[in-house]
Amino acid sequence: MPSLYSSTTFMEHNSHPDYKYEMERPTATHDGVNPSCGDELNLQLRVENGVIEEASFTGHGCAISQASADIMADLITGETVEEAKRLAGLFLAMIRGEKLSEQDYEDLDEAAELKDISHMPARVKCAELAWRTLSSML
Repeated sequence: MPSLYSSTTFMEHNSHPDYKYEMERPTATHDGVNPSCGDELNLQLRVENGVIEEASFTGHGCAISQASADIMADLITGETVEEAKRLAGLFLAMIRGEKLSEQDYEDLDEAAELKDISHMPARVKCAELAWRTLSSML
């Protein structure tokens, strides 16, 4: 199994997150916490006419939780709320080790690169944090 930490995409999202900032006037915010390791996240969305116009997050945590949050924010920006819910469901299914179709992996885009985390039980909650926060928020 290739190391997640050798993935250029993963390392880029962790080292230089584009979506980690405090949004001005979000229409929705939601806190997520991973009690098993202390990762914390505040997800902020600006939704207009059912479309996520902007997504950002603040907080702290391990490389996996931070990169996963940045990848998620990138993926859902410009999507409808319904599509974001569908993508979050696909991601959470993938991380639980469920089999997805090639189209599902394509729809997840860069997030599909995190699928090997399903083989790392201790890290699953880290990868899921932003996506679970999004799901509860929507």
